Amino acid sequence: MTMDAALPAAEALPPVERRTLKKFVRNRAAVVGATIVIVFLAMAIFAPLISPFDPAQTNFRLVRKAPDALHWFGTDEIGRDVLARVIFGARASLLAGCISVLVALAVGVPLGLVAGYLGGWYDMVISRCTDALLSIPFLILAIALAAFLGPSLTNAMLAIGIAATPFIIRLTRGQTLAVRTEDYVEGARAVGVPRLRIALRYILPNIAAPILVQATLIVAQAIIAEASLSFLGLGQQPPAPSWGSMLNTAKNYMEQAPWMAIWPGVAIFLAVLGFNLMGDGLRDALDPRDV
Repeated sequence: MTMDAALPAAEALPPVERRTLKKFVRNRAAVVGATIVIVFLAMAIFAPLISPFDPAQTNFRLVRKAPDALHWFGTDEIGRDVLARVIFGARASLLAGCISVLVALAVGVPLGLVAGYLGGWYDMVISRCTDALLSIPFLILAIALAAFLGPSLTNAMLAIGIAATPFIIRLTRGQTLAVRTEDYVEGARAVGVPRLRIALRYILPNIAAPILVQATLIVAQAIIAEASLSFLGLGQQPPAPSWGSMLNTAKNYMEQAPWMAIWPGVAIFLAVLGFNLMGDGLRDALDPRDV
């Protein structure tokens, strides 16, 4: 993605969307982040086409072979190509990040809307439960839930999604409290528009921008959480590749084969950096005060 390529396309959009896209592509850090994210998404989607080897294929004649012209990232403890495993590992990490955020949004947004718009005992119950969950560190809660549910990538995604839900609830509730007193909401209420319709048509679209930004940033946290769970044996199970499980294996060979740890570590760093930069760019681009 380049600024020169994106700006002409913006001219075909409505004024608000055009202004937002222009602000985003003029932010160089945001463009770099979006480019990194797109590269990783393409790598995950087209992994079978771009991977030089089968990530599960072993070759005991090439155990812990240093990077060379054939194996660019070297091989691991049983002769598997590290580059192939990094490429396929992107699938687990990005899938965990995206599915976890979808779980958090599916649960957190409705609860936050109910708490913020209806108030009363709905708000009291939801807010106290949210505060209780927020008192537990995100990663600790994800580890506890994953250990309870059992080791698998599906359970890890569910655990991360549940652990991220309180952040979405709190943000949605706060934004709803700010929007529900606006004139257009009061006007809709005065003419008898049903509360559900007000929440979905008048409130939700006007709080979507900060929720989108928060969701993008949570994806970065979810990638780290999935790598941590896989490192502990609670996420993606061997022999399926995962950046976290690759680091778990690599810790035993840091002196003999440091490349086994370097490349999955670099992949985690770049993926998290990309989503954070893109999230910061979205936040600035969607800020109505910055015109």
